[in-house]
Amino acid sequence: MGKLDILRVDFGKFSLQNPIMTASGTYGYTDEFDAFLEVKNLGAIVTKGITLEPRPGNEGRRIFECHGGMINRIGLENVGIEAFIDKKLPKLQEKGINFVLNIAGKSVDDYVNLAKICNTNDIKAIEVNVSCPNVKSGCLEFGTDEKCLYDLVSKIREAYNGFLIIKLTPNVTSIENLALAVQNAGADCISAINTVKGLGVELNFNGVKVSKSFVQGGLSGKCIKPVALSMVKRIKDTVNLPVIGLGGISNLKDMLEFIAVGADAVQIGTENFTTPNIAEKLVDELTEFITIQGFRDFNHLKEELRK
Repeated sequence: MGKLDILRVDFGKFSLQNPIMTASGTYGYTDEFDAFLEVKNLGAIVTKGITLEPRPGNEGRRIFECHGGMINRIGLENVGIEAFIDKKLPKLQEKGINFVLNIAGKSVDDYVNLAKICNTNDIKAIEVNVSCPNVKSGCLEFGTDEKCLYDLVSKIREAYNGFLIIKLTPNVTSIENLALAVQNAGADCISAINTVKGLGVELNFNGVKVSKSFVQGGLSGKCIKPVALSMVKRIKDTVNLPVIGLGGISNLKDMLEFIAVGADAVQIGTENFTTPNIAEKLVDELTEFITIQGFRDFNHLKEELRK
């Protein structure tokens, strides 16, 4: 049995050669990390969020580094779906990079139109962002109300035949009700979690005079791992869908913890910024761990972790 067979994850409509992916917004569109790793060795990359029209993102300060993580308010800056199809998709196809297209919108029609374009262009998997806290309208508005979420996912499902992943927010009272809505609406998979709402405060003193600035946005990184683990377990205890776990993964131990609580694959996010080869490194470490410990393959490891 080769390396690819040992780590393979089969979701039916969509397969990964290994369970390690990059998270949307932390990687790019295609091969931006070529200088640091062999992109084709990853399970898949998840593209930067794409909207119908190009977006400039938020003005002002967008990043605030904090203990154990970072706060971002990028605001879904992106090239738009037309430029993605014309310029980015051919490069992904040429290089044989397995990918998931992350999509975001302001309205149900936005999401449905994006889904139709993805379907027409035979994009095998999409991740629907209903959980970004950094934009003024759309995304989080759908991801916090189970009825709105059910309606949205149902309409996307009608428009798109490929592997449909819904990315959920932790900024809710009941992640269970949202997960059920997603499952009942026909989604194939859930990814969790997106960023946690956070606030960065910077104070400057000049004698008794104080100046201050705030950065309010999405908190990510190692500091949110306990929240993410809890959410993944609650989701997996509630629905029968595959779950992709993310939130603070920076080493093999973190990854194994996510698998133990119910994740079927993982995404690496903020750690890409400080250790840009982390995803490929984890592929190698997971392969070595499975071999040394005597597991048959990744599925065997997963079964034992969940007993």
